[in-house]
Amino acid sequence: MTRLYKIRLELGRVEGFPQGSSIRGYVFTAPLTDAGHIDALAWKSFRQDCKVLRYWGDEPVQHGLLRHVGHGWRFDYETGGSESDEPFFKLDKHVIKPGGYVSVTEQDRAQRPFRIVSVVPVRAMEKAA
Repeated sequence: MTRLYKIRLELGRVEGFPQGSSIRGYVFTAPLTDAGHIDALAWKSFRQDCKVLRYWGDEPVQHGLLRHVGHGWRFDYETGGSESDEPFFKLDKHVIKPGGYVSVTEQDRAQRPFRIVSVVPVRAMEKAA
């Protein structure tokens, strides 16, 4: 069974943040399989539930959606444009579990690592056919 999960990412170690940063990151909702992989088929049925919140220190919080584009995944903050999109690096290949890492290319076009801090079930759903 596929479930929707609320996933929290925090900035990993990068220049300027040798210990990472808990005040810079994302909280997003996504469907995961029992094995912990993002489920593209289920996403099609629940795409409007797959929201993202980006928090970045003193900057205003941004709200958007998790999008599946071609074979890739991205955060989309403006419908209709891709300038503010933040693509993941091979998100579909990662097991989404606490302690793991994923990479996101942010709006400044820098790719940064993010540590998966928590993965909490939101609700169960029927697998999309």
